[in-house]
Amino acid sequence: MARVKANGIEIEYEATGNKSDPALLLVMGLGAQLTIWPDKLFTGLADRGFYVIRFDNRDTGLSTDFGSWGVANIPAALQKAMKGERPDAPYYLKDMAADAIGLLDALGIAKAHMVGASMGGMIVQIVAAQYPQRTRSMVSIYSTSGRPGLSQGKPEALAMLSAQPEGQAREQLVKHGMKLRQTIGSPGYPAPEAELRAFVEKNVDRRWYPEGSARQYLAVIASGDRVDLLKTIKVPTLVMHGEDDPLLPIAGGRDVASLVPGAEFQSYPGWGHDFPGKLIPTIADRIAGFCKGK
Repeated sequence: MARVKANGIEIEYEATGNKSDPALLLVMGLGAQLTIWPDKLFTGLADRGFYVIRFDNRDTGLSTDFGSWGVANIPAALQKAMKGERPDAPYYLKDMAADAIGLLDALGIAKAHMVGASMGGMIVQIVAAQYPQRTRSMVSIYSTSGRPGLSQGKPEALAMLSAQPEGQAREQLVKHGMKLRQTIGSPGYPAPEAELRAFVEKNVDRRWYPEGSARQYLAVIASGDRVDLLKTIKVPTLVMHGEDDPLLPIAGGRDVASLVPGAEFQSYPGWGHDFPGKLIPTIADRIAGFCKGK
């Protein structure tokens, strides 16, 4: 792990692979620390010929948090957005995109393949559109354009975005985290309980910070949709989505692919809103195969 100053904040990151290989930046989703990227995918992409970087987004993990801004009022923000008004937010997705570019600047990297999952997919969409000269290619994974009217996730999955643990004891946080992963995870690839517990414990022990997740959610709401932005993307684009994603249904991924000129679309049955171990080699092969030569 290492830390740099970039775009006015401190960003915690980790890199693996050969620095002479093409850079590949992994951008995670809502409230998700860099450790949510499975190690097997992180190192697997390096083994396939890339210099791979993963990092904590602002307000997550060990990067700068925005606690001084205060608590996000999500219901009020959603009401404003439904009226066509822009909610107040400490930052927007475009700022998080600038963080990604700032990290590359700090590392002396001119261009990278941009790979983002969920909210991270939204961020790399903005990077690809606004920083094309820094983008070798874009891979948007189980994300969306934010277009109003798209299919909504299952109620139980959406409810987990605002659900609270029974208490603040470590075991209560771990149980809550396991329930979240089981609810949004892949129906075709259920994680063994011991493996899932170890994964959740690692992330809870690194940092439990739901306040930051709420402000990131506020940033998503306040940033609006990316329908027009996606039409301007000219970099090679791959959209990947699980056919059984309970949180962001596959319609969101299909919409992104339909909006980006020339985008490829890849879906997998049984895949939800996670990175199941048995599917990681397939996912890594698809990403590496697409990015090679781009």
